[in-house]
Amino acid sequence: MTVINSRLKALAVAGAGALLVPIGLTAAAPAAQAGSAAEPFGPACSSLPTSGEGSASGMADDPVATAASNNPELSTLVSAVQKAGLADTLNNAENITVFAPTNDAFEKIPKADLDKILNDEAQLKSLLNYHVVGEKVTVDQLPDGTFKTLQGGEITTSGSGQNFTVNDSAKIVCGDLETENATVQLVDTVLMPTS
Repeated sequence: MTVINSRLKALAVAGAGALLVPIGLTAAAPAAQAGSAAEPFGPACSSLPTSGEGSASGMADDPVATAASNNPELSTLVSAVQKAGLADTLNNAENITVFAPTNDAFEKIPKADLDKILNDEAQLKSLLNYHVVGEKVTVDQLPDGTFKTLQGGEITTSGSGQNFTVNDSAKIVCGDLETENATVQLVDTVLMPTS
């Protein structure tokens, strides 16, 4: 009883506003923070708007297709997603990752080839689904990752720090952008499925 009274007196001295947290919960607090989203990384993150719906913080408020539509770096991808009728599917999916080709990535494809893909609904859906993984993939999984895509194929990631490559060809230029339902990794090259 003396020990308990001594502890109560010590708490009273600490002040009436002192926060009482059970010792078991204080040890768990850092672990809870460890699972929080990573900060966006990569050289192209600086080209995103600093405020508004197209900014990193603005994208977090919307589902992925809507968030992408507000990002000026993704207008070609958004047009392709709308043409393929996949916007609602992406917006309603949960815990996915989109390896999102930037406008510059699409410009690397010869116009005739890109037009052919855009006008073939089955090929376009296959291509777009190849850029989507059915789980959240963040920077800690990128150094040596293999992920199954919604198209059925696999993509691989490698690298370290802030320098990551997808399928040994595309670079992640701005990674770990969070949306309401997805993680977005902006890539500088359109990923081509092998199957």
